Amino acid sequence: MAHVKLVLREDVQHLGTVGDLVRVRAGFARNYLLPRNMASLATAGSVKRIEEQKRVAIVRAAKLKQSAQALATQIATVTVEIGRQAGEGDKLYGSVTAQDIADTLKAKGYDVDKKKIVINEAIKTLGDHTVSVKFGSGVDAQVKVVVKKAS
Repeated sequence: MAHVKLVLREDVQHLGTVGDLVRVRAGFARNYLLPRNMASLATAGSVKRIEEQKRVAIVRAAKLKQSAQALATQIATVTVEIGRQAGEGDKLYGSVTAQDIADTLKAKGYDVDKKKIVINEAIKTLGDHTVSVKFGSGVDAQVKVVVKKAS
């Protein structure tokens, strides 16, 4: 059986991810991968180009993780105070959302996307609560949220 070496242009289930150098049967390459532009023949130039792109991506990911770690360290020291109207038993009329926390952080100078804020249990009472902020690359921080009664 003849095999062909290819460089993947797209993620292919059970085969590999973008940029991987794979060895597949000639028929699979000829009839499926190449016509759908999911892979290209592995020439010396294409392999070298892919290796360079991977190296650049690794350096970029390291820089992103370092900046995320620095931001996580800064945000971990921040206390977010939010004023809400509450009824009997210190229960809020509604709840504190990720958008509320993101807006308060933005007012303090930290631009955090609301999608990165993880609230494990809905904040529906006055008092101290803790939420997680996930920055990606395995970096996350805990932020203290203090809900006070609005006057």
